[in-house]
Amino acid sequence: MKAATYVSAGELHLTDKEKPKILQGTDAVVRLLKTTICGTDLHILGGDVPACKPGTTLGHEGIGIVEAVGDAVTNFKVGDKVIISCVTACNTCYYCKKGLPSHCQTGGWILGHLIEGTQAEYVHIPHADGSLYHAPESVDDEALLMLSDILPTSYEIGVLPSHVKPGDTVCIVGSGPIGLAALLTVQFYSPATIIMVDLSAQRLKAAKRFGATHTIASGDVTEIKAFIDEVTNGRGVDIVMECVGYPQTFDICQNVVAIGGHISNVGVHGKPVSFNLDDLWIKNITLNTGLVNANTTDMLLNVLKSGKIDASQLVTHHFNLSDVEAAYDVFKHADQHQALKVVITNDITPT
Repeated sequence: MKAATYVSAGELHLTDKEKPKILQGTDAVVRLLKTTICGTDLHILGGDVPACKPGTTLGHEGIGIVEAVGDAVTNFKVGDKVIISCVTACNTCYYCKKGLPSHCQTGGWILGHLIEGTQAEYVHIPHADGSLYHAPESVDDEALLMLSDILPTSYEIGVLPSHVKPGDTVCIVGSGPIGLAALLTVQFYSPATIIMVDLSAQRLKAAKRFGATHTIASGDVTEIKAFIDEVTNGRGVDIVMECVGYPQTFDICQNVVAIGGHISNVGVHGKPVSFNLDDLWIKNITLNTGLVNANTTDMLLNVLKSGKIDASQLVTHHFNLSDVEAAYDVFKHADQHQALKVVITNDITPT
């Protein structure tokens, strides 16, 4: 089969690999229909995730058709259309039972990280019963694809732990796909003000369409703080979400959070950040971070079924798997191409 393979820092190629097989009774093999590129994949290519070794097929998101199942799989059969979760969960280990399948002792975030990923014709899925979801025909495929990662990640790591209340003031730093997904899901709780911060005017235009009340195109902490002070009468924001993963964007968050406020770190950081505890300790702020557990996927699927949000609006570009290198180039230069989510269709495998 063909697979998008991490070759070395900054280099990815479509290469030939063996088609995956069932190795354990709990496994499944899925033929990909559609996959996508995540900002985390760019972090891997940039060398920020050393646990991912050269030669690995990238990708941890996808929808597809079950090609084969092990004899211990009970919830899925050959021919089922499925959503592939970015988190592999055995549902039986210590961490899964604690509600932390992101740290599953034989799973977690392993697809496209520690094992072969989804940017390929086929993917091997360990613990299929805990890692796949039935894909309803009533929801658009591209919307379903957003359930693999960015919707549960933004909701579980950004929105839920922030305890957003009606009338709150929220700032989201980063108007890329994950930040826009946070913008969609934070509106479940009716905040009064949602401020989006980004360098890209094009992405901020999308944020306005998705429900932002205010936007600022800047990377300057002083300028951003002055803007937010004006919007909030000098108080700062109740909740600020970091959705980029750089020291500069984290610094924005700790400078605009209000007394008694909440910082949610959603971005993947490849470098240490300066944490101004000497300034923040007295402000009664709360900070959370973490890796998505994907335990809200069923709930979010119900939201998509209801039509309350249209996740397919996050998609701007389409490529075939045979052109995956071009897809990466567009996603890497997203502002230049006005790109949000890039969908990659498996055009190689016969249906």
